Amino acid sequence: MKYYPIGTVVVLKEGTWPLMIYARQQSPKRNSEKVYDYVGCLYPQGYIDKNYIVFFEHKDIDTVLHQGMSSIAETEMEKMLHIPESA
Repeated sequence: MKYYPIGTVVVLKEGTWPLMIYARQQSPKRNSEKVYDYVGCLYPQGYIDKNYIVFFEHKDIDTVLHQGMSSIAETEMEKMLHIPESA
């Protein structure tokens, strides 16, 4: 799977509002074993508070409205996100 860059705006399959991706491979709680592909906030509002953070998986994305910026740094981060789980 290729991760979408930070700043990508998506609508989820069961969603009614666009979300902007602002983090990848995150857990909603410390010491949680569950790691989600993405963390998003409402678009265009942005981060409001912790009650408006959405954790979601790549497979939950229905539509990409805007793709975030790609750069050399993004390419390097993409490589880091694909480290095998056994590493």
